Amino acid sequence: MAFLPSPTLVRSRAGRHRRFHHRHPFHLRALRLGALPPAPPPAPSNHPGKRVVIAGAGLAGLSCAKYLAEAGHVPLVLESRDVLGGKVAAWRDADGDWYETGLHVFFGAYPNTLQLFRELGIEDRLQWKEHSMIFNMRARPGEYSRFDFPGFLPAPLNGIVAILGNNEMLSWEEKLRFAAGLLPAIIKGPAYVEECDRYTWTEWLRLHKIPERVNEEVFIAMSKALNFINPDEISASVVLVALNRFLQEKNGSKMAFLDGAPPERLCAPLAEAIQAAGGAVRTGQRVAEIVLHEHDDSVQELRLASGERLTADAYVSAVPVDVFKLLMPSRWRQMHDFFARMDHLQGVPVINVHLWFDRKLTDIDHLLFSRSPLLSVYADMSNTCRGYADAQRSMLELVFAPAKDWIRRSDEDIVEATMRELQTLFPQHFGAAAQHKAQLRKYHVVKTPRSVYKTTKGLQPFRPTQHTPIGNFFLAGDYTQQMYLASMEGAVLSGKLAAQAVCDAVERGDLPLPRAGETANPDLTVKV
Repeated sequence: MAFLPSPTLVRSRAGRHRRFHHRHPFHLRALRLGALPPAPPPAPSNHPGKRVVIAGAGLAGLSCAKYLAEAGHVPLVLESRDVLGGKVAAWRDADGDWYETGLHVFFGAYPNTLQLFRELGIEDRLQWKEHSMIFNMRARPGEYSRFDFPGFLPAPLNGIVAILGNNEMLSWEEKLRFAAGLLPAIIKGPAYVEECDRYTWTEWLRLHKIPERVNEEVFIAMSKALNFINPDEISASVVLVALNRFLQEKNGSKMAFLDGAPPERLCAPLAEAIQAAGGAVRTGQRVAEIVLHEHDDSVQELRLASGERLTADAYVSAVPVDVFKLLMPSRWRQMHDFFARMDHLQGVPVINVHLWFDRKLTDIDHLLFSRSPLLSVYADMSNTCRGYADAQRSMLELVFAPAKDWIRRSDEDIVEATMRELQTLFPQHFGAAAQHKAQLRKYHVVKTPRSVYKTTKGLQPFRPTQHTPIGNFFLAGDYTQQMYLASMEGAVLSGKLAAQAVCDAVERGDLPLPRAGETANPDLTVKV
């Protein structure tokens, strides 16, 4: 297609170009009818284990390390902060309450993440909710409209019934015109979905003459939930991929919450699995520089902020794209289009607000789409999460989005604006007419100036593969090529694909041999 390159051209030292990579089999072209299987993990290696240093202990870095260790290699994961998780990190306050980087929801259409939970033996930590999507009613404060997916029907019939059964948000004419607009995506399949990256979602709706009210009623909320931005920014491909999975998989849109804080309930078991297989995880270890060999572009070592230097057989960057661009050696950017093209990618700002109240606000045990101009999704975590349970008092976790105009504002300003929005969401508890006034006990605001990569239109050509032009250097992260885009599933899958890329390089004998007098560090297994 016009907006996704065929093999990428990479500039060589002499200024010539050579072909480097093709689309990955788990890119958007992998979309198909029915549930998608997880990507296979790397097979155990027939070669002596290689030492691999991985920068970043988010889901991408940890999953990469797990699969490398289980294939017989020796990974060392370095995390700059004192907590594991990256974009799913969380912290405990003086009262023992957790506050998180985001409101993390797991979907039935996350095959690699769900497989990871099974491999770790922690499936019971996912608290599955009833198969519904619940929206606040804009014109009726305090009321909700539901899309209920009947469990006795297969996909896509359960999704069709859910849409047709909701008569409060869209008229029959709007539903029919939207369905007609989706026909090309259904008939033409993945190639069409890729081509739609040239449009924003709003442009796509207008192209198909779908009423603007469909955007206003449903897709402003959905776009903000998918990437924290509005439909006039988000790529149409992103929304179409989500719709494809939600409609093609019976439980694709079914949601689960983790039963506690991600660092304890997900990342700790991952770190334990890595260590049990011979790898290691170290926190408080920031990579300050990627040091190259003098006579070629391969990595010689990593220099840490502490001054420590680490040498390995292979290196993986699993840090966010904005962090990697700061670490990227200037020689790579100058000599390889593969790296220079990443300048088009950047993270989106995200604000997560936590509010503790003196009373119960709702008994709804589910994710809620606020349809607020300032907020995206929210949940009463005292209902949805066993680890945060409180039968008497609510703790709301709300995503403030889009956040670009608020990321530099004070926490007090953000909380004040959020409390004003609660007058519409919970009029019985907030505002002049409230009959059962609730008092705010405390709050935490977590700002991430650059979070998951911003999925605006036309960016698919600039997303790199996990293998790079540098023989001993690899990439992981949701911004790399994989079909689940900017999500936890995308991060987990990218880590697995990066592990596979390293293993493939080992099997082919592609990793550079150590120079004379240079060996990989004899012991990378330093514990946290």
